[in-house]
Amino acid sequence: MAQETMTVHLKVWRQAGPEESGSFQNYTAENVNPHMSFLEMLDVVNEDLIHKGEEPIEFDSDCREGICGTCGFVINGQAHGEERGTTVCQLHMRSFSDGDTIVIEPWRAKAFPVIKDLVVDRRAFDRIIAAGGYVSVGTGPKPDANSIKVGKDVSDQAFDSAACIGCGACVAACPNASASLFTGAKITQLAMLPQGHPERTRRVREMVHQMQEEGFGNCSNIGECEAVCPKEISLSNIAKMKREYLRAMFSDS
Repeated sequence: MAQETMTVHLKVWRQAGPEESGSFQNYTAENVNPHMSFLEMLDVVNEDLIHKGEEPIEFDSDCREGICGTCGFVINGQAHGEERGTTVCQLHMRSFSDGDTIVIEPWRAKAFPVIKDLVVDRRAFDRIIAAGGYVSVGTGPKPDANSIKVGKDVSDQAFDSAACIGCGACVAACPNASASLFTGAKITQLAMLPQGHPERTRRVREMVHQMQEEGFGNCSNIGECEAVCPKEISLSNIAKMKREYLRAMFSDS
């Protein structure tokens, strides 16, 4: 029996460059296999555009396994689409129906300027990390793995925070374009572990200040960030960041 296929209609944001105005363009994807990922569907659309001598749709992708955080755009008004705990590259066409119209647009945030089409500049996240998201390591022989004891409950919480892949969906979903969930996860990850304590006070100061400098909005605790996060990072990371920041403001170190 022949594999059933789908036809979907796409409204895609096209923008030639950061200084150019953009608009939605209409495309039709025919003979779409329901088992294709969303990005594979766009690959097929782009092959057809290239064959016609037209500019392909620009979008970011790398691992296509939901690990790297490179992919990401808004699908039908929701960051990464409607499937919970899923990146765009893990979203499959079987989540849609034959004849559906799908609206695709880039992350919308002042701190994420559009480079082209669905590609945005997310280097603001890199600068937040560079401002303080590291642990200093002394030179010399490697310490024994068991020389620093870490309780399982603490390591589990740190790992849950470290699961953040920095895709930017939290910013795109937040009405204030806040990066608090991302920054909070990175701060919590290191603050929970003894290896992160030497820079603990300076780290939270520098990372929060850099987040503000980048033009991200303030958190108003709406919760859209947690709802769209493909790794389901908890809002508790934002509360942890605020406690760490308040502690740092009253610290002499």
